This record gives sequence, structure tokens and C-alpha cells, in this order.
Amino acid sequence: MSPQRAAPLATFEAPFGSGSGGGDALMLVGLTVTYRTRGRERDVLTDVSLRIRHGETYGLVGESGCGKSTVALAALRYLARNGRVKAGRIAIAGQDVLTLDQVRLRALRANTVSMVYQDPASALNPSLTIARQLSEAFEAAGASAGEALAQVPEMLERVRITEPARVMTSYPHQLSGGMQQRVVIAMALASRPALLILDEPTTGLDATVEAEVLALIAQLRTEFGMAVLLISHDLGVIGQMCDRVGVLYAGRLIEEGATRDVFARARHPYTVGLLRCLPARGRSKAIGPLDTIPGELPAPGALLGGCIYAPRCRLADARCREQAPPPHRMEAPHGERMARCHYHERAIELPLAEPAQASAQAATAADPAVVLRAIDVSRTFGRGARAVRALDGVSIELRAGETLGLVGESGSGKTTLAKLLLGLYAPNAGGRVELDGEPLPARVGRRSARQLEALRLVFQHPDASLNRALPVRRLIARALARTSPSRTNEPTRLEALLDAVRVPARYLTARAHQLSGGLKQRVAIAQAFAGEPRVVVCDEPTSALDVSVQAAILNLLARLQRERGVSYLFISHDLDVVRYLADRVMVLYAGQVVETGPADALFGGPCHPYTETLLAAQTLRASDKMDSRASSAGCIFSAHCPRRIGAICDEQAPPFAEAGGGHRIRCHIPVVELRTLQAAANTSRANV
Repeated sequence: MSPQRAAPLATFEAPFGSGSGGGDALMLVGLTVTYRTRGRERDVLTDVSLRIRHGETYGLVGESGCGKSTVALAALRYLARNGRVKAGRIAIAGQDVLTLDQVRLRALRANTVSMVYQDPASALNPSLTIARQLSEAFEAAGASAGEALAQVPEMLERVRITEPARVMTSYPHQLSGGMQQRVVIAMALASRPALLILDEPTTGLDATVEAEVLALIAQLRTEFGMAVLLISHDLGVIGQMCDRVGVLYAGRLIEEGATRDVFARARHPYTVGLLRCLPARGRSKAIGPLDTIPGELPAPGALLGGCIYAPRCRLADARCREQAPPPHRMEAPHGERMARCHYHERAIELPLAEPAQASAQAATAADPAVVLRAIDVSRTFGRGARAVRALDGVSIELRAGETLGLVGESGSGKTTLAKLLLGLYAPNAGGRVELDGEPLPARVGRRSARQLEALRLVFQHPDASLNRALPVRRLIARALARTSPSRTNEPTRLEALLDAVRVPARYLTARAHQLSGGLKQRVAIAQAFAGEPRVVVCDEPTSALDVSVQAAILNLLARLQRERGVSYLFISHDLDVVRYLADRVMVLYAGQVVETGPADALFGGPCHPYTETLLAAQTLRASDKMDSRASSAGCIFSAHCPRRIGAICDEQAPPFAEAGGGHRIRCHIPVVELRTLQAAANTSRANV
């Protein structure tokens, strides 16, 4: 790769408040990045300036396609061959990155800056042991082979891996997602970098593993004295971790400041919109739809007059459409701020996209009929000593027009239960599944057309269900044909379905790879609703989406449920999303149901100690969870329970106790005592 050189600048102006920049871990000044596609250059970053001080954590947020990852790749000079830095300066720990030759650039990457990617599995070689891969990281930093191998156990312990000897001999596929991410972080820290770049490091992780990884990063930042650039679409993570935050939109930095100041009173309508998209704690679909950001990002390289956000902004006027706003700078309680908005002083007054009002629920009977029932279903994988019971005696009832939220950590059995209901797995002998009170064949291949139409699935990643070779029109038409073969030539049904999921007609000829993540998920939902299903299983349908797209998908699911009376089994590790959409919640741990009840009752307490742990995002070790599943004769959670009361927890399986209103908790501690203990803990946390 030849060095990427920027066009010379007439003046070298550092970001506001940056001084000389010599003491910064990262400084970007006027960075413009362009990609050459179809014979023309398209700017994907425009005049981006920011600085990250040593020891500081800086968050970069914005929708997919706004340029967050491009900032990181440009800083490391990892741009694709058709990309180049068109203008600006990049400095890492005082070194001008764009002027380095290949030898010095490799040295910079080996010793000064490290990057952790979103998917740890893609960063690990499946054919090498963890010991070999981590020792290679030390060797790249200058250690000999013997010295590198000797440092591996200590580094694994520093990233809170409790059995380094076992992990060293393991291959990546033998570790959980959280363990893989900790190994990748260990590799990134082998050189003791001045700057650590984290690109969506917790996407796809459950609440407890996410909390553990974030706590680890915070501890290591202090221990190593390094700066951190944290790229994420999860505003909760940014709020928890970052000292300062920058908001990108269409390749431009439109707001920046101390995280506390920006989150308390955003100064750009786009930032206000992002924050409003979050399901607020205690908010449910019954109160009304989530606020959304209308429209889409402009295409890369689009030439727009005036403010780039004006086409989507509900405050925009003629001035906004004609004049590009300058970077307004202002003082704030925790430092200087910047916002590119003509009306930054009243951005917080942005009108709601959909005024909050109580949602009219679909008319249902006082006691809706049970549509789907599973009775004492279990599922075992493997045989003999290697047998693992992924589900153990689980029973559920799903009523017409109801959403049942299914929560629990990775490996708790959520997806196994969903696949069992869909006929992709057969339950162990003795368990059964019923649809409308009639037995449902265990295997999908033995189910009737009516039964297949009744149960549909929405995947976490829509790419898993969309044929990339077919246009949207054909994708939906095929789904209609499968469910109603005699009615395939009814274009009005296709148009009505696309209108229901809010997919504009102009995308009928587009293929999946030409769609945004939100549009792909809408097409996938249209496929699921093609045959008027009775039950839709939603397996993490929003976890990989930006908060703005997530809000639109949640509103869509809630509206379709009201209009069509469909029932949802909604699987998610995001408890705020579950709280918003679910009527009832079931908590799984190591394949068993530990708690079930109305969402308000479960989230309001009292709750099972494991649910309390999830809500507090406390840490559990994945290896111990499997051990307790295999051997515990008492409570499945006893080895980790913060409220363990003695030998009874280890020796006797607790019964379900009634907490009122259909709320049931499987715990030896009486419900009244749980309520008192958890109320005291909540008060203590609030006072910290």
C-alpha cells in the first residue's frame, strides 16, 4: 500500500481547545475521505476535526453509513484501495500518520495503536490455539517467541479470564462470544498502545457479558493510561463509558462535547432525535409509539445545498435549506461544546414525529384464547458424558394478540426454544407443542400448510433470510406464493403488504444488498407476514440496528400486532426493548424457567435473583453457567446467586411461588422477603 498523502492545507487549524496537539493520542484536522466508485469520487467524510487526549474515552455515534468506521480506518490507513484521504491531517501520539513510510507505519500499528472489531470471531484464526494467536501479538510488539508465550497467561488473567491454562489450549470456536472478545482485547493490549480503537465491541453480547466487557475496558484504560475511541450505535454504552462524544451525520461532525452535557441537553436536532428513539425506562407500547427520525441518510457524495440534515429535520426552514450552518461553539458545565445548527439553542424543542398518545389496542376477548402452548418440553444435545440439556422442562402459553418476551444470557436456551416451537428441533420424549389446542408435529416437514403459515420467523440478521439475487418484488411474491399458492397473481396483496411494513414502491426493483439494514428488516418482516401468521417468532430482530431504525421497527411490530391480532415470541438481550414491547416476560437460565409474569410486575419487582442480576447487569462467568447446568441438583442459579441462603439452594430445586397477577418466581426465598431485599438494594444503588 502506498502512503496516502493529503492535499496541502492553506492553514493548519487544530480542533477547538486542542492546543498544539502534541499531547493528544489522536487528532484529526479537516479530514476528508473519498471513495472512487463507478468512475467518480464520492466524499464519505467531510472536514472532520476532533481530538482525543491521553487517558480519555471518546465516543463516536451516528447511524450506519454515517462514516464512524471510516474514521477509524482512515486513522490507521486501512482504507480500501478505492479510498483515499483527500484533505486533512491525522496524528497519533504526535506522529503524522499520512507522511509515514511503510516501515514506520507498521511500527505505529504494532506499538502505538490497536483496534478491536465488532465480531471477535472474524479477528481470530479458527485453526490456531489462543496461546499461539496471543503470543503472535506479543512477538509483533518486539518480544521473542519464548518471552511472548510466557506473557500470555498473565495477559489472559488481566482481561479476567479465570482459567488461562485451559483457554490457552482452546480454539476460538470452543469459547463463548464474551470470552472471544476478551481474548481479542488481550491481543490488542499486548503492545500497551497509546490509543485503543473499539468498533462496536459489545453488539450481540447479552447484558451481563456486555457489562463485564465494558467494566474491563474501563479498568484497563486506567491501568494502561491509554486513550480509547469507542464507536457504537448504543447510546447507553456511550453514556456509561465516554468522557466526550462526537455525533457524525453523513460524514460530518455535527455535534461534540462532554457526554454529560450532550446527553442532558443536545444542541443538534439529529442528536435530539437519536436520544428520543431510545425506549425510555418504564415506557411501554401502550403509552404510544417511539419517536423516530423520518427519511434516510443522503447517498455518499450527494451534493446538497444548505444544512445536510435539513431534508429530515422538523425544525428546518428556508435558511436551513440554503445556508450551511457553521460550527457554533459555546461554553457548557463540563467543557466547550460545538453544534452545526442554525437553531442550536432551541434544538431540544424539536417536535415529535408521532405525538405521544395511548395506542388503541386491538379488540380482544377479556380472556384471549391460547394460540401456542408448549408443555414440559426439553431438548438434549449430545450423548453420554457429553450430553447437555439445553432446555429442561419448559412450559409456555402464548395468547392471541400477546407479546411474550424471552430473556436470558447467551446459552440460556432462548433460541433453542424458538427452534423447537418452529419444528427445527424435536423435543425430548414426554414434551409436546400445541397450536390452537391441537398437537403440532415435532418436525417442520410433517406440518400442514396451515400450520406452517401460522408460525413464522424474523431473524436477527435479515441477510440470513433474503436471497441476494432477487429483487424485493420477487422476494415478497415468493413468500405470498408459498403461503397462498392459489392467489399468487394478486399485485394488490403485494402492494398492501409493502405498504403495511412501510417499504416505498421505488424499492420493488432493488436487491437486498442495495437496501439499508432497516429496509432489509422491513422486507424480512413482510415475508413473515405474507401468509397472515398467528404467531411470529422474533429472534433479536433489532440488536444489530441503529437506535433510529430500531425505534421504527418496534413501532412497526406494535402496529402490525394491533391491526392483525398476531402474537409475538420476542427474544432479546435488550431489556428496555423487551420492557417496551412485551406484555409478559419469561426468564430462562441454563435451560430452565426461573421467572415468568406480566412485564410491569417483573420489571417492577420483586424478581428472581437472576432477573435482578440481569437488570443490574452484573457479571457471570460463561464456563460456570455450563457447569451448573450439568451438575446442580438444587437451584440452577445457586452457584452465582447473590442471595443464596444456604445448603437448601444447592440440594433442593425450588418450587414456583406466586407473586400475584400471574407473576411466578422459582426461588426458596419468600416473595415478601425478596421484595424487601431488592427494595433496599435499589435504594442503596440510587444513593451511590
